[in-house]
Amino acid sequence: MITMTLLVLVPGIVSDSVALLVGFTVFLPAAASALCTVRQTAFVCAWTAVAAALIAFLWGGDQGSLRDRVLMMLFTVCLGAASVYACRRRIEGEQDMLRLHTTAGAMQRQILRPLPLVTPDVLVHGVYEPVQEDRLVGGDIYDVVESAWGTRVLIGDVQGKGLAALGAAFAVIGAFREAAHQEPTLTALADALDASVVRHNSYAERTGDDERFVTVLVVGIDAHDEAQVVNCGHVPPRLLHDGRVSTPDIDVGVPLGLAALAEEPVTVSWFSFPAGATLVLSTDGLTETRAGEGTFYPLNDRLATHADVTATALPGVLYDDARVFARHGDQQDDFAVLAVRRSPRHAAQ
Repeated sequence: MITMTLLVLVPGIVSDSVALLVGFTVFLPAAASALCTVRQTAFVCAWTAVAAALIAFLWGGDQGSLRDRVLMMLFTVCLGAASVYACRRRIEGEQDMLRLHTTAGAMQRQILRPLPLVTPDVLVHGVYEPVQEDRLVGGDIYDVVESAWGTRVLIGDVQGKGLAALGAAFAVIGAFREAAHQEPTLTALADALDASVVRHNSYAERTGDDERFVTVLVVGIDAHDEAQVVNCGHVPPRLLHDGRVSTPDIDVGVPLGLAALAEEPVTVSWFSFPAGATLVLSTDGLTETRAGEGTFYPLNDRLATHADVTATALPGVLYDDARVFARHGDQQDDFAVLAVRRSPRHAAQ
């Protein structure tokens, strides 16, 4: 502020044109309104008004009429008042955004529980990144519920994006948290999730929104060395064990919301999930990541390359690796990866 004033005053005195250069001081309040607090901006405006008055009436000489100098002072005062107002609006907007971000963060913790998640059966680590940076929750969903029949793990992907997709995501997560404690079988649990999507689509149709389907993978894990899974049109899981990567042979059904169109009912599959193994669950944000030439991300090959990475670090390593694979680093879809590992209690059995 002092520097700016001197940059106007000194050249003006040397060139005998102080009054002509005083207009440059009006940039000070504008700059302060964008960077400073309201009090600081008001002080800068007062400083500028005093400096302009001194320059115009004490060092101005005969340059310009009295009317021009008075008009210049009125302009300076008006600009100062406008700068203080603009600063106040900016700060209020920043506070509103901060409150909104805090509220969104609290909503995210209720909708998508923070990772890692731990139950007596498993430790679940993961990475979740919505494609839109200004949105904390995207179309990908996940959850882990400890039930009377073991731990149920959900990962899913809602068709499309936007607020309508979020509505379907909320419907599935809410239904999962309720039905996981009520339904003894994964098939009944999947039926409850499908019914929640059907109800959501019925409401969406009445309000003029688009109907959605949701791909999900529901895994049931207990103290046994086998896990059960229901796949409703989702990306299949990968099993990482003893440095080898395999894709369990499981049945694949239709996505949630489309069960009425399927000829066969949803079925449950079983696969070996021994102690020390890591089950990798993901959405198509990972598997459909493309390199510049259009090649899809080779998940099995990359998992084999990172076989020595701990389950804690594996999701983050895959996320970074996928961004490097895409070269430009642009995220084209929501990204969710979960690494599910048996808890030490069962690993020791």
